Amino acid sequence: MINYNSLVKKWAEELDLYDSQEAQNLVEWLLEHHLGLRRVDMMHFLDEKDLPQVLLDDFERLKKGEPIQQILGKGPFYGREFLVNKDTLIPRNETEELVHLIIKENPQAGLRILDIGTGTACIPITLSLEMKQPTVYATDISYEALEMGKRNAELLHAMVQFFQSDILNDKLPVDQLDILVSNPPYIPTKEKSQMHKNVVDYEPELALFVPDEDPLLFYRIIAEAGKSVLKAGGRIYFEIHENFGKAVKDLLLKLKYSGVEVIQDLNGKDRFVKAFLP
Repeated sequence: MINYNSLVKKWAEELDLYDSQEAQNLVEWLLEHHLGLRRVDMMHFLDEKDLPQVLLDDFERLKKGEPIQQILGKGPFYGREFLVNKDTLIPRNETEELVHLIIKENPQAGLRILDIGTGTACIPITLSLEMKQPTVYATDISYEALEMGKRNAELLHAMVQFFQSDILNDKLPVDQLDILVSNPPYIPTKEKSQMHKNVVDYEPELALFVPDEDPLLFYRIIAEAGKSVLKAGGRIYFEIHENFGKAVKDLLLKLKYSGVEVIQDLNGKDRFVKAFLP
């Protein structure tokens, strides 16, 4: 017999891909999912030989670096659970910050909003549910990602209209927008070798990487498109690579956007850029 606390400590030590606190959090998440046990149950005693096989199998997957959200098929975002799979990026805390910024800065009702590169659709779904009667659209190049986004919208009862579209080659499907938002691919390919294997091996490259020689590719194309689909005074919001804040700001200024601002995330890294169309 072993108590909950000891089991968490023992298993966390086996997750050597992660730092100790993250490893502990992952083990606790797995145990809560399969056994309904949480940290408050730390004195609960377990017989390891009676642990369900599916829990042991999932722990083995975790040790190999597979993200827990993909193991469980879902991940949290802004207080809700979103389905995820190998075709979508896992929703992240930084993107929650971006969504919160948009909600806070745009309290008016009836806004028209487009999210480009939507993936799980965590951005447009949350905006649809948290803002006042918006009309929300979302695009992605990946059919599989769009199917996942649609399932999430249906499960969470959110009104989002989806379009399959390649931002690099297709015209945007809607115009007269108040808000254009995107968390596009922004990691230069050369950084791939420095990244955690649970990202590189399990999340879609299409949604992560940009050519080394043109890291601002998506920002430039989206911002150029924004000039024809945003209303006067319409706003554009980007999630960015921490090293490209000034470059994205300069790009938007060159394209005649106003009020361009680089915003840091809770970890003090340049993570968002916002601007408006005069």
